[in-house]
Amino acid sequence: MELFEAFTARHTVRKYDSSAPVPAEDLHDILTAAATAPSAWNLQHWRFLVITDPARKQELLPLTYNQQQTVDAPVFILVLGDREADKMADDLYLPLVDKGLMPKQAAETLIGNIKGAYNPDNKAWAQDEAVLNSGFAAMQLMLAAKAKGYDTCPMGGIDRNGLRKLLNIPERFHIVMGLTLGKAAAPAHPTGRLPIEELVIKESF
Repeated sequence: MELFEAFTARHTVRKYDSSAPVPAEDLHDILTAAATAPSAWNLQHWRFLVITDPARKQELLPLTYNQQQTVDAPVFILVLGDREADKMADDLYLPLVDKGLMPKQAAETLIGNIKGAYNPDNKAWAQDEAVLNSGFAAMQLMLAAKAKGYDTCPMGGIDRNGLRKLLNIPERFHIVMGLTLGKAAAPAHPTGRLPIEELVIKESF
């Protein structure tokens, strides 16, 4: 599917064919494409907690407020955002120095800037960064899924505290959203879109 076709063909699907699994290689390709999303300082704030076990999805059902797609979709994904993404800076930048792809001083400056931004007085900013950058990856995941012939549903109505406890999610990671992924059993509900003229402001309000 061409990119612009994926944009227009992607819709939020809530009814899934539970008998149509997502092959492991397709899921791998979709997640790999999602992980190429942009991120501030290339810190790659996202993590994907992937659940395919039917019994586990049944446990999730009340924590997604009984949204049936939780169990009907073959794949349920929690998109997590790293509130301590600065801890990845050394692992991301120092290998570039070792490979001769970045001067050591440039890497040290970047790492210093990152660690300076992620300080105890800046927790609200770190939270915002976790959500913002993980959102890029979530959208890319949904488009990659559609390009592969699958449908998705982003879910913000979830019990984050309950999910954290059940799935042992460290406090370091904010639960950004749930996502279901699979083959649609029924078309998405039709939706209206505002005219682009109402959405684009040129130069200034």
